[in-house]
Amino acid sequence: MKFLKIFLLAGLFSACTQDFSDTNTDKNSPTNVTPDLLLSGVIRNMMNQQVNAAWGIGNIVVQHHGKIQFVNEDRYLWGEQNSTWDATYNNYRNLQNIFTAVGTDSTNAYLGVALILKSWMFAQVTDAYGDVPYSQAGKAKTEGKYQPEYDKQEDIYAGILNDLKKANEFLAKATPVLDGDILYGGGAGAIIKWRKLANSLRLRYLLRLSKQKTVDAEMTAILADPANNPIFTGNEDNAELEYLAAAPNQWPLYGSRVGSFDEFRVSKTLVDRLSALGDTRLNVFGRPTQKSVTEGAPVIAGIPNGLNEELALKYNGGVQGVSRVGYTFACLVCNDIGQAPPDPAAPRALLMTYAELQFTLAEARERNMITTGDAATYYSNGITANFNYWKSIVPAQYGLNVDMPANYLTQTGVVYTGTQTEKLAKIALQKWIAYYFNGLEAWFDWRRTGMPEIVPGQYNLNDNKVPVRFIYPQQEQSLNGANRKTAVDRQGADNMNTRPWIAK
Repeated sequence: MKFLKIFLLAGLFSACTQDFSDTNTDKNSPTNVTPDLLLSGVIRNMMNQQVNAAWGIGNIVVQHHGKIQFVNEDRYLWGEQNSTWDATYNNYRNLQNIFTAVGTDSTNAYLGVALILKSWMFAQVTDAYGDVPYSQAGKAKTEGKYQPEYDKQEDIYAGILNDLKKANEFLAKATPVLDGDILYGGGAGAIIKWRKLANSLRLRYLLRLSKQKTVDAEMTAILADPANNPIFTGNEDNAELEYLAAAPNQWPLYGSRVGSFDEFRVSKTLVDRLSALGDTRLNVFGRPTQKSVTEGAPVIAGIPNGLNEELALKYNGGVQGVSRVGYTFACLVCNDIGQAPPDPAAPRALLMTYAELQFTLAEARERNMITTGDAATYYSNGITANFNYWKSIVPAQYGLNVDMPANYLTQTGVVYTGTQTEKLAKIALQKWIAYYFNGLEAWFDWRRTGMPEIVPGQYNLNDNKVPVRFIYPQQEQSLNGANRKTAVDRQGADNMNTRPWIAK
């Protein structure tokens, strides 16, 4: 018995010499995550949001797609559209963790890349809503800012452009360590591509800002120094996320219900515009109707936007007379007779493309905002690049003709001739086509130019007006009501017809 007491006491003293906190730390639940893991998560989540935003509302409002059922989005009965807001602020927390881990070390590549992602994310949310939390966002944990102020959109854009400029400068001197980069592959080769993205985004946002401010000097400075301000030079620089063939990193729409996927069809607006030009990209964006295939004369036929439920389901003889979205974007189980199996790795999530940049430069040159290059060349480069892009990703087994017709660039509706107004309209049309499935970007750009024309459907529920913004999430009224009210008082009524500052 005496021996047992001595043994127990020895064990107790031995236990007391061990690190209590280490013993009680669950090493399977880390409290700190390295930047590489955070980076890949932010990229994946935000790029998936691009796809879902395009599918759910972006392609609808700009009339790339229409709906045959549950047609509220198509009739502008939107209500809340919170996915862009939620995705931005949820993922910004992880970007904040990257900033905390890196500190002020400007030679750390994660700092530059995180600044680019921050800029793009906040451009998305401010373009969608107008004034939003920015300077105080993400500071609940570090500074106790649980009710952040809404910054003016003008100030947010200044911050975005400044951060993109800094990101390019930081990355120029950064060490080539960049794991977790699922956008450009990481390593030394990715650094230059991130720099190109930073400067190409600067040009995108400067053009968007040009409705409110003169930005000629800033755009000219970027283009005048390509060594220090590299930009996209081809499709190989596209900021796009390539998906995998297996879950969980497949094209997000492969998780959709068949019925939900089939609610969305090709818009008659898209079909009419591309058919008038003999544009073979229509073969990518839509598939022949089931009815026409059965009859032995395949044809792509779209649905007018904004029909009510009854008319939408009956249009052109019923749903078999309206084209589904193209094979490249098909769900796994809604195949047509004779269709090759869908390729889950074919579709991409787009952030920005070389084609978009070329159209941006074409417009800037046509408007004499820059003196570098030739507007007609930029314009034709953009068209050619977009044809080549789709040709490169459409699986060969679909047997689709995506070749640009020999006379495409010289036909009346495309050739770069006419008055300045006519030329700008042609640029806008081709840019609208190239924006297909690129989140909300086509909507943001249309809102700036009004081109190409978007005609509200006959049965729209918004007084024949195309919406120009999302309403603030309703939860903001209770969680951050005072700051939201200040923003509404400054910006205008919180409805989808109040233009944000940048689009006025």
